[in-house]
Amino acid sequence: MMRKKKDVILENIKLFAAGAKGVAIGKTEEGKTVLVSGAIPGDVVNARVKKSKSKYFEAEVKEIVEKSPFRVEPKCIHFGTCGGCKWQNMSYEKQLDFKQEEVYNNIKRIGGIDDFETIPILGAEEQYFYRNKMEFSFSNARWLTQYEISSEENFGSRDALGFHIPGMWSKILDLKECFLQEDPSNAIRLAVKKYAENKGLDFFDVKSQEGFLRTLMMRQNSKGEWMVLFQLYREEKENRTQLFDYLLEQFPQIKTLVYAINPKHNDSIYDQDIKVYFGDGFLMEEMDGLKFKIGPKSFFQTNYKQALELYRKTLEFADLKGDEVVYDLYTGTGTIAQYVARNAKHVIGIESVQEAIDAAIEHAELNGLTNTTFYCGDMKNVFNDEFLENHPKADVLITDPPRDGMHQKVVEQILKLAPEKVVYVSCNSATQARDLALMKDHYTLVKILPVDMFPQTHHVENIALLIKK
Repeated sequence: MMRKKKDVILENIKLFAAGAKGVAIGKTEEGKTVLVSGAIPGDVVNARVKKSKSKYFEAEVKEIVEKSPFRVEPKCIHFGTCGGCKWQNMSYEKQLDFKQEEVYNNIKRIGGIDDFETIPILGAEEQYFYRNKMEFSFSNARWLTQYEISSEENFGSRDALGFHIPGMWSKILDLKECFLQEDPSNAIRLAVKKYAENKGLDFFDVKSQEGFLRTLMMRQNSKGEWMVLFQLYREEKENRTQLFDYLLEQFPQIKTLVYAINPKHNDSIYDQDIKVYFGDGFLMEEMDGLKFKIGPKSFFQTNYKQALELYRKTLEFADLKGDEVVYDLYTGTGTIAQYVARNAKHVIGIESVQEAIDAAIEHAELNGLTNTTFYCGDMKNVFNDEFLENHPKADVLITDPPRDGMHQKVVEQILKLAPEKVVYVSCNSATQARDLALMKDHYTLVKILPVDMFPQTHHVENIALLIKK
């Protein structure tokens, strides 16, 4: 019989900084770094070691010996289990301080750049209820707390409608409340669950891949109009119709209700045939006079108000006079491209997803923009020497890559193109700093502006302005 490995406990670890992915950083008496999950900077903790590396420990809180002065009471009853708002127990002012510090340190340490202006982080006016899109999963085997597992009580239904437990894809937390999306988001979700349970509708079984109700997604626009999308594992027309009619009767805010029958082994909707049950099948959004059509598959910034501030600051950094050719790499649905097009001679956008390019073209037509051109393809393949030869030279280049940053070939092409100005928007300052290091012999980093798009989390965006040397 194997003997259970004894826990290694690190005692009285003073946590002094915030690290990547929301961990707090401390050191042992011997000077070895400790990355602690479940704590915040300022805490003194006893921590259980999960992984021991040569240069650091990964650990989790066993006991808080002394509470951080930055601690606040979390609003949500699911805090600590859900995993979605890891910094909800930290004051918002300190969240902003740590986010700004992380961006600055990454640029200096990874980028090897010292002399640049850091504009104070742009915080969000709304620290809760800021998301315009949320996705929830149905399960017939909800996540049980340790208390429930050890108790002999009967806790009734095991049906759940909520979030996946971090690291446990088959386990669903049954949400009673959520502070990320404004009402009627909570009301709709709770009404769907209550109706489904009362009618005996089957909640999805992840392990056996069976059940009727699979996922629920809700989107809203800034006018307070709502889209509801159901993914159903199989068709049950009568049950489906009755559920949908009930929701539409109860919630007049729902302007469109759509659904997909998805018998696959994953919940991705991007290859699904979306059927419209009610309304147009999309919502309209407006940003400073620009109109955007938001469908169930559309990518659109989930924090509308902060996205608008991000675009305004990007345009401000670009400082366009009206006669510039602008390249917009990783253009997505062309939101930034169209936002700056009104101040440019011509904007060329490149994106790898065809549906996004189709949406960008449609939005440009919708907004009467005749000075935008969009191309689809893998960035490192499309943005090549032939592309540069066949298109006008860019005066300004804007890039907004995914979390992995830019491929080295893309960086090399930017250096060949040699625009006078580069505005680099990033959702990951570590990979942004890596890319800036590759460009620092050719470009001067003038200034950066961190933007908080996701309060209560460790995530932060950053805008960087580079000028050709």
